Amino acid sequence: MAQTALSALGEFGLIDRLTKAFTIENASTKLGIGDDCAIVSYADKSDIVITTDLLVEGIHFDLMYCPLKHLGYKAVMVNLSDIYAMNAKPKQITVSIAVSAKFSVEALDDLYSGIALACKNHSVDLIGGDTSSSITGMTISITAIGEVKKDKAVKRSGAKPNDLICISGDLGAAYMGLQILEREKHVFTQTGSQSPKLEGYDYVLEKQLKPEARKDIVERLAKYKVLPTAMIDVSDGLSSELLHICKCSNVGCKVYTDKIPVNEDTARVANEFSIDTLTAALSGGEDYELLFTVDIADFHKVSMIPDVRIIGNITQQSEGAQLITAQGEKIALIAQGWNGFTE
Repeated sequence: MAQTALSALGEFGLIDRLTKAFTIENASTKLGIGDDCAIVSYADKSDIVITTDLLVEGIHFDLMYCPLKHLGYKAVMVNLSDIYAMNAKPKQITVSIAVSAKFSVEALDDLYSGIALACKNHSVDLIGGDTSSSITGMTISITAIGEVKKDKAVKRSGAKPNDLICISGDLGAAYMGLQILEREKHVFTQTGSQSPKLEGYDYVLEKQLKPEARKDIVERLAKYKVLPTAMIDVSDGLSSELLHICKCSNVGCKVYTDKIPVNEDTARVANEFSIDTLTAALSGGEDYELLFTVDIADFHKVSMIPDVRIIGNITQQSEGAQLITAQGEKIALIAQGWNGFTE
């Protein structure tokens, strides 16, 4: 199929094309795309939470193995996960992109189809953004706006000694999916022709290419009337995120290694690569699960929430951050997750 150059539409024609299918879903969206600014209006009983993330080709994603539709979906999930980590509901996003001439109009159609699907699945409105040319590659910047009831926002700084440490889902899968993709990329660049061998890796590949922000966990917490004392999403690895909570809350922690959830497919792939499963779970990153602490009085309630596991407890700051092995050995918890400024 013939590809249309971006220059054929121009900036405003391109914006019209990419956003024509988006509709308004939230009453708080008073004015969306089409004017100098969007207008949002919230009730006095709510607080607004705002987050933004920047994704750069070659740093955060590789288009050799990341389909543009998946990239669009994931770019939105990265932001919505931050909103959910505040115990808030996402309502609007803005999307800004800078692209080089190597991308066609049809390529950006694919990108925005992923963005549209993410917005639909999470009832979010696209209300604005910007487009620009780039000398090389693609850059995506998304800002998300959410709403939370007054005094119900959950920060990283509220954990206290004896609180339970909880995690949603399982960990390490996205990292192992990345290992598969990088391996097949290496084989292809060496041979120039060999088809990628991706059969049997569906679980870890989906976790890497099309992660899902945990809207369901926030809804379940509300259903069971559990308000976390601190919360953060797992984007840089469990160890890094837990240490963020400890630092912000001025506390220590104990995490039991045999309680950390790992999917059997993740463990199988880790074994294939001779990677320690615990290392993948602690330091892999991009799982976008929710890590949170709750008052010990909520033990019975949180124990009933599907897909949530208690993995440890908060301690006094003087005790430090510790991993406790199945044999009872204590190991210092060290942040070894993703660092965007590490070469």
